[in-house]
Amino acid sequence: MKYNGNKAENVKIAYIGGGSRGWARSLMSDLAVCEDMSGDVYLYDIDFGAAKDNEIIGNKFNTLADTRSCWNYRAVENEADAYTGADFVVISILPGSFDEMASDVHTPEKYGIYQSVGDTTGPGGIVRAMRTAPMFEHIARCVEKYCPDAWVINYTNPMTLCVKTLYRTFPKIKAFGCCHEVFQTQELLAEALDEMCGIKNVARRDVKINPVSVNHFTWLTEARYRDVDIFPVYAEFAKKHRDSYFQKKTSIKINEAFANANMVKFDLFLRYGYIAAAGDRHLAEFMGGDTYLKDPETVSRWGFGLTPVDWRRRDLAEKKAKTARLVSGEEELTICTSGEEGVNMMRALLGLDTLVTNANIPNVGQIPNLPLGAVVETNAVFRDGTLTPVMAGSIPDSIYHLVSRICEEQEKLDAAIAARNVQGIFEVFAGDPLVTCTAEDAKKLFCEMVMNTKDHLTMYDLDTLTGEKSC
Repeated sequence: MKYNGNKAENVKIAYIGGGSRGWARSLMSDLAVCEDMSGDVYLYDIDFGAAKDNEIIGNKFNTLADTRSCWNYRAVENEADAYTGADFVVISILPGSFDEMASDVHTPEKYGIYQSVGDTTGPGGIVRAMRTAPMFEHIARCVEKYCPDAWVINYTNPMTLCVKTLYRTFPKIKAFGCCHEVFQTQELLAEALDEMCGIKNVARRDVKINPVSVNHFTWLTEARYRDVDIFPVYAEFAKKHRDSYFQKKTSIKINEAFANANMVKFDLFLRYGYIAAAGDRHLAEFMGGDTYLKDPETVSRWGFGLTPVDWRRRDLAEKKAKTARLVSGEEELTICTSGEEGVNMMRALLGLDTLVTNANIPNVGQIPNLPLGAVVETNAVFRDGTLTPVMAGSIPDSIYHLVSRICEEQEKLDAAIAARNVQGIFEVFAGDPLVTCTAEDAKKLFCEMVMNTKDHLTMYDLDTLTGEKSC
């Protein structure tokens, strides 16, 4: 990499999961309109053909009229070629296939356990973590070997466990996790300012917030727009719409795969006094199986959807077809930016800007009443090669019991996975609030889910659960 005036040139990005048919296109768009960076993106994926398609599509961005910078895309089969000399490593992978994800999400339904996402917490998130963490251990070792000074940007779930694994494996790594859930809450707060105060056209970035807690269960303890404290505004907004926001948003259909009427978010605020800052599908999974996820009828009443893996399969098929059309030229390529901060984070780390935004990073005291070293989500300052966490303050008393339990579970799960302690993982699994079945059924469920993904769990001794051949 080198600097040419106010521009950074020859920036190298290693994209792990570079065959992505979704997020890759968004990253390409964000890079294409970035006027002060240019360079090379190395696409590495176990599906080399998919990475090769993205090489063709990525390089087509350089021909578009709206493109403001040049990025050369190159698919590589050797991971060393991707990592070596990288300034940034972007991770966006699917740990396993949709077959394993279908087991994560839907096998618990046999026992009356419903999950709206199944990739972060609950039985699905825990088993997904079992196969994801070893992959991230390998990624961390590659970073240590080939590009130890690179900044590592993770988008893969379970976010907290992925980032924790990177630091556990390579303590000097410079890694952080990105999630857009908080951005959507900022947009909701801007809507509240419009409706309740008549303040129009508030940009998301102008809603200043203080996020705390852990990914997908993030809470805001402060929210302001200029001289306006948004909390009283949001209180009235939440009271008004807790039971009717779904009807107001006619575009939302109950039980759509990604339905989110914000009714869970409003209810949590009215119960605890702080703004829950993630989508309802994620928030519901942290609150236990008897609250918002008791059964599909309860889910329907709260205005969010259970996302079936069959929907994801259909979506992937459509994305594959679109990829083929873009590669062949049958469909015209257009720039469609993501609205996320990944590229702006890169710019700031290269000294081209200063950015304050949320990030998932180890706790060094920014949340004093959570364990040091636990991965937490707070604001951080990105500037001139540094990432500095913002001191967010303690988790408020009214929600501390909710957040501390989750943080403790994640720490125990990380330790058990690191030790390949299957019994320890099961104990975390059985104690999760979504696992509402009997202890005997929890054991059966865990064994079934583990065996459904056993091809990705060869690093574990699955016969050691309770000391007997029970899986």
